[in-house]
Amino acid sequence: MTAPHSTTVHGTESVVTPVTDFRRDPRGFLSFLYAEAVRRAQPLHTLGAHLPAPPRGRIVVIGAGKAGAAMAQAVEALWPADAPLSGLVVTRYGHIPPRPQGLAQRIEVTEAAHPVPDAAGMQAAERILASVQGLTANDLVLCLISGGGSALLTLPADGLTLQDKQAINRALLESGANIAEMNCVRKHLSRIKGGRLAAACAPAQVVTLTISDVPGDDPAIIASGPTVPDETTCADALAILRRYRIEVPAAVLADLERGALETPKPGDAVFAGQQVHLMATPAQSLAAAAEAARAVGLQAHILSDEMEGESREVGRVHAALARSVAKHGAPFARPCVILSGGETTVTVRPRGPDVPKGRGGRAGEFCMGLAQALQGQADVWALAADTDGIDGVEDNAGAFVTPDTLQRADAVGQPVAQALDRNDAYGYFDSIGDLFVTGPTHTNVNDFRAILIL
Repeated sequence: MTAPHSTTVHGTESVVTPVTDFRRDPRGFLSFLYAEAVRRAQPLHTLGAHLPAPPRGRIVVIGAGKAGAAMAQAVEALWPADAPLSGLVVTRYGHIPPRPQGLAQRIEVTEAAHPVPDAAGMQAAERILASVQGLTANDLVLCLISGGGSALLTLPADGLTLQDKQAINRALLESGANIAEMNCVRKHLSRIKGGRLAAACAPAQVVTLTISDVPGDDPAIIASGPTVPDETTCADALAILRRYRIEVPAAVLADLERGALETPKPGDAVFAGQQVHLMATPAQSLAAAAEAARAVGLQAHILSDEMEGESREVGRVHAALARSVAKHGAPFARPCVILSGGETTVTVRPRGPDVPKGRGGRAGEFCMGLAQALQGQADVWALAADTDGIDGVEDNAGAFVTPDTLQRADAVGQPVAQALDRNDAYGYFDSIGDLFVTGPTHTNVNDFRAILIL
């Protein structure tokens, strides 16, 4: 099942019928706010101000991420038609937007797997690394980085196989580790992340254009920072692996212990003169949604764009706030919409041999925690969704929560407590038609959450 007000995405534009009557159509209005947030983060709207001038020598365009193909198209549209342009960018399967009519393709785009890497991603990383060999100080490398690049740009460190990296990635994804912890490990188990790609580009100038999908907008965390200095250490990576009991081959463990897999650090000469520009951030997208709400006379309150923690618990905290507003008009007067972003985590619970593995991502898990804690509170509607259009590895962006979510789910034999035990947000919301399905949005500025209190 799909939600009645699903957003559809065409090319690099989010297309949704503007819904301004939030009382008559709460779900349509929440979908509209999501579309406004996504629209603010589209590469074609944000990239032009950060493009460098054509260099005296060659330009090589490289990149990785869920927004990679849309970023490449934006460069092609905005780069001077008479100036040479070529390169290679890797994006997730199914995340290449339709090509605008008349726009010639000058940058190759290839596809690979996310969130668990595959051979196609490793081949793309090898080709990207090879493409920047032998450059001069007159050459320019334009690097297009967005969320998802960690899995898409995979080049295992010596002593690791692709199968090893896949197993480590799966373990990290299910461990409850936050994005900074996961990417610290990824950087130290790679031959291309954590500033190593920038080192390979030297002495060429490197300009990195990035779309942030991480709390705090740290370029060293976005896609594991392939072109920026890394302040984390082998010791940090080792501590994370031990904290979450994630196994790595003995030889790699020994390399971490003796610091043999260290990354380039701040102050390294390979980063001299390099530039990094944030094209779009979660805060900017939340501000765009808030502006759209205020334009129709609704008060909008942004809690934070940096929220982290266990998804279901973050949902319960949001529920406590929404119930206070609905019942007592505090700390915000109703009607209003409460917005937040960030990147929560899901710890996959142990299950018996006869219990199927649940489906869903952090947005859906947030919604289950929210619905459970709201307990059918009247006049509260919510949407949580990933701005890339994919919640985890499923085909939905997220889900809706309505005043009768629990009642409708109980009626079809889907108690929320049991779904939470299985981490089965997809099955739970699919059973009542409340999945939010958009398809790939061709950008990625992290989680979007909106709670409407009427």
